[in-house]
Amino acid sequence: MGDFNLALVIVAVVVCVIVFLVNVYLLVNYQHPDDANQAYFPKFVVVLGLSVAAISILMLPADVANRQACRHAIYNGACNLTLPMKELWLAVYILDAVLVFFVIPFAMFYYEGDLDKTVGKRVKSALLWMVTTAIVCALVLGILYGLVGKVDFTVRHLSSSTTAFPNTWTFNSNEQCIGSGVHQCSAYSASPSSEKTWTIRSTFPEYVVALATIVGSVLFAIFGGVGIACLPLGLIFSFLRRPKAVITRSQYIKEATELGKKARELKKAAEALHQEEKGGSKGRKFRKNVKEVEKELFQLEEDVKLLEEMYPQGEKAETTWALTVLSYLAKIVFGILGLIVSVVWIIHIIIYLLIDPPLSPFLNQVFIKLDDIWGLFGTAAFAFFCFYLLLAVIAGAMMLGLRLVFITIHPMKWGATLMNSFLFNVGLILLSSISVIQFCSTAFAYYAQATAAQEIFGHTLESLRGIKYLYKYNVFQIAFVILAGLTFVYYAAFGWRRKKPSGRFQLST
Repeated sequence: MGDFNLALVIVAVVVCVIVFLVNVYLLVNYQHPDDANQAYFPKFVVVLGLSVAAISILMLPADVANRQACRHAIYNGACNLTLPMKELWLAVYILDAVLVFFVIPFAMFYYEGDLDKTVGKRVKSALLWMVTTAIVCALVLGILYGLVGKVDFTVRHLSSSTTAFPNTWTFNSNEQCIGSGVHQCSAYSASPSSEKTWTIRSTFPEYVVALATIVGSVLFAIFGGVGIACLPLGLIFSFLRRPKAVITRSQYIKEATELGKKARELKKAAEALHQEEKGGSKGRKFRKNVKEVEKELFQLEEDVKLLEEMYPQGEKAETTWALTVLSYLAKIVFGILGLIVSVVWIIHIIIYLLIDPPLSPFLNQVFIKLDDIWGLFGTAAFAFFCFYLLLAVIAGAMMLGLRLVFITIHPMKWGATLMNSFLFNVGLILLSSISVIQFCSTAFAYYAQATAAQEIFGHTLESLRGIKYLYKYNVFQIAFVILAGLTFVYYAAFGWRRKKPSGRFQLST
């Protein structure tokens, strides 16, 4: 068991280092040129947030592997586990909550502050907003914890008489217990009046994690339900709507001229808004116009990208077109594979979570069988399905963010992502990662049984006063499946159509 413990610690350290390096690579390649060699604090927050989100997702497979250290023990407490997973879970998710509700808002307020102000004034303004947020959150958490921060466990009082040790053993489906008479154990024959409720107060860190999970679960049900359908179908229909051939030079000049005119109009609009901001105009109309300009800019960038695909230039134009064709082929391949995974996810949720009792363990049994072949197979498949769910949440957020007026658009673009967009998306990923882990620990309860994650996200969270009914009646799972079904129907009805211009700044027809 010592070798197993050492190997698990080494793997955990190596994975953390790899995650950190990958996130630094993503930051360097996604950042906008205007943010090069500056905005170091927001960049640090982005790398830290992405690392915490990725590590939290990987902690559930690590939690399962951690229990393997005691697989030969008579009971779980008969040996020392490799990693203190419960303490690690609480530390990671408290850090998650601090980043989402305090650090990231401060970094965004500071980054978006008026550049004409001094650094001290920008820090003061950002701190003022952050302190206000902290006070409000502390009051809400304190009041809720004091009033309803308790856990109600339903237990059944059982009692039975003793009997002499038998000479023969006759156990079957009709006779589960030793002795004569009704041949039923006390748990079967106990009356409903034997049920009682034990009430204990949860720890404050667990309550903070629980409330953050509720907020994340709302986003997860909406974004995840939409994303698990739009993630694969978006790739498939992007292939179906791909440019079939290169346009002529005259067509390119016509479209490029039109885009140039619209870009100049957009620049004038942005300059006018900047003048309004300097004049102190930051009302509702101003914010609405800013969002409209952001939408138009995003659409203009999409049009430019599409035009470049349809008319590649330079000495390697043929190579560029070949890579474009290959990228669309990759989309159809990954889209089909993703569609299979999405359908499997939906089936698993229905037959294991929504039907009581479950029809089958399904994916739980698949992971166990893969572990029997080689221990890494089951853990890797388990981690893949959890990561896919997080990707679905991000895809759903990006899709709905372009359509809902109350969400600011913060698109992620290779080599053109500003730090405020980075921070917004990192906050979304962090908040959603909590509910993804809770959802996975519930969906794969059979495979991940007796883990520290189940203790936090299963028994405690699902028994919290006031909150437990959301999980008892599978509110989030039902909303997830319904939204996934509606999104599948939407794509089946309208996804095959070529996108029509939706804003002023579009390719001319």
